[in-house]
Parts: sequence; C-alpha cells; structure tokens
Amino acid sequence: MIKKQTLKSRPVCKLTFELSSEIEAERLELLGDWTDWQPAEFKQLKSGKWKLVQEVAPGAEYQFRYRATSDGQQTWLNDAFADGFIENEFGTANGIVRC
Repeated sequence: MIKKQTLKSRPVCKLTFELSSEIEAERLELLGDWTDWQPAEFKQLKSGKWKLVQEVAPGAEYQFRYRATSDGQQTWLNDAFADGFIENEFGTANGIVRC
C-alpha cells in the first residue's frame, strides 16, 4: 500500500510505503528516481509488515521498484498499488507514483 500526504506546513509530499509481512527477506529496499536509484531500507515492524516513509516534491511523477534480499539472492518487486507502470531499460517495469 502507498499512502500519500501533502504537508501544509511545507511543500512536501510524504509517501508511506507499507508491504505485507508475507515478503520473506533479510533486507527490503526501495529504489527510486528521486533518490538517483540509491537504496532506502525498509524497517520491519513487530507485526512483520515492512514500512518506509519518503518525502518528495509535490506535483510530480516518480518511478520506483523494490529489492528484496534473502540468502544473498536479490529479487526485484513491483507494488500492485502503484499509480501505473512503465517499461525500464532492463525489459521489466518500474512502478509509478504520482504525488
């Protein structure tokens, strides 16, 4: 799930990414074009869900993907709750979020 909140106190759109506890991984990261594709690590909550909050400029469209690491193996994931998808240079798709 992706929650969007535009802050009134400053020109920022707060994106909260929450993923299911069913994702079995030692590490889960978000990579997006607003971070120059540098990974931001999710926190795993006591409930087992994964959560990450990011701030972006409002009024724009951003691309992103998730990367799960387990036993040294990396798996790329998309979010079914993305606003859309766009093909990337690797022949797969990036999620789109509009804020």
